[in-house]
Amino acid sequence: MINLSSVFVPLVGLVFPAIAMASLFLYVQKTKIF
Repeated sequence: MINLSSVFVPLVGLVFPAIAMASLFLYVQKTKIF
């Protein structure tokens, strides 16, 4: 069985910034700053 932290840590390291960038992009699109 694979160690859970060895999968979970890189997954969070990739998914969390992706969600943060997507939410920031949607926020900028919604507020029409640009």
